[in-house]
Amino acid sequence: MSHRPLEDTIAQPVGTTLERYIMRTQSEFPYATGELSQLLRDIALAGKIVSREINRAGLAEVAGAFGQQNVQGEQQQKLDVVANIRFIRALTNGGQACAVLSEEEDGIVHTGNVQGKYVVAIDPLDGSSNIDVNVSIGTIFSIYRRVSPYGAPATEADFLQGGRRQVAAGYILYGSSTMLVYTTGHGVAGFTYESSLGEFFLSHPRMLIPETGSIFSCNEGNWHDYPEYVRDYLSRCKERRCSGRYVGSLVADYHRNLLVGGIYLYPPTQKNPDGKLRLLYESFPLAFVIEQAGGRAEAGPGLGRVMDLMPTHFHQRTPLFTGSYSLVDELLGMETT
Repeated sequence: MSHRPLEDTIAQPVGTTLERYIMRTQSEFPYATGELSQLLRDIALAGKIVSREINRAGLAEVAGAFGQQNVQGEQQQKLDVVANIRFIRALTNGGQACAVLSEEEDGIVHTGNVQGKYVVAIDPLDGSSNIDVNVSIGTIFSIYRRVSPYGAPATEADFLQGGRRQVAAGYILYGSSTMLVYTTGHGVAGFTYESSLGEFFLSHPRMLIPETGSIFSCNEGNWHDYPEYVRDYLSRCKERRCSGRYVGSLVADYHRNLLVGGIYLYPPTQKNPDGKLRLLYESFPLAFVIEQAGGRAEAGPGLGRVMDLMPTHFHQRTPLFTGSYSLVDELLGMETT
């Protein structure tokens, strides 16, 4: 049995760490003074901790329901609470975020960093209903530069600026590997976590979604509640023998389509006529990423691009159709009468 010489093994490059990448691209940030760079590091640190908690959930007895509902009226899982605490704590200790808006909280969480220049809207653990069945889940985040005066607490206006005012956004996928994907408006980069070294390494330097694809992702159990134009579009996908891929974890379904091409659909239904996904900390950040990757994110025919919607309240919901540009374009062209 042959072995590679030790010299050859050592000669292999380790790769670019998230830290080095942030330093190298800091001049691309809207305000290159270091605060946003530190904020991304804080999110990455919390992601590492949450990744560890997820991987040892059964041993640490943090799987299962927490026994309470969050502000959305959804059953909280224990890891929902753990992830919420971890991210708020990391953003508080980092000093750059003056406030956080979380899916798990009713209102603004003030960090006490009144001189902080940024606010963060976050879904700490999306897809948490999949925790107990070992399906990939994720974190979604969005960063804004505050508009309220420095030295004072953050206000509602800091979070209701609209998707075009995001300075950075992304997600962390906890799956067979843990990945951090983000954009600052200059393309999309993906990093894979190497747990033995405790570092995120650049693995996808410039992520671009294919122009088209053969995957559609939606909950077909809601078929009879979907608008007619959505049913017609899905029927057309099936006629072309497209593949249906849906695990019910937004980050996992979205990430797969980003890599290989496809469309993710969460239409309005009779139960949720305004859609179900949260605009500020789900749809806005994922729309920012997909547009930077060459794709498209729409709220539906006549409703416009997700990034152009103007929020009116923190936990506002919206439909979402996102993915390969030509597939979303085709859906928008469907007859809606």
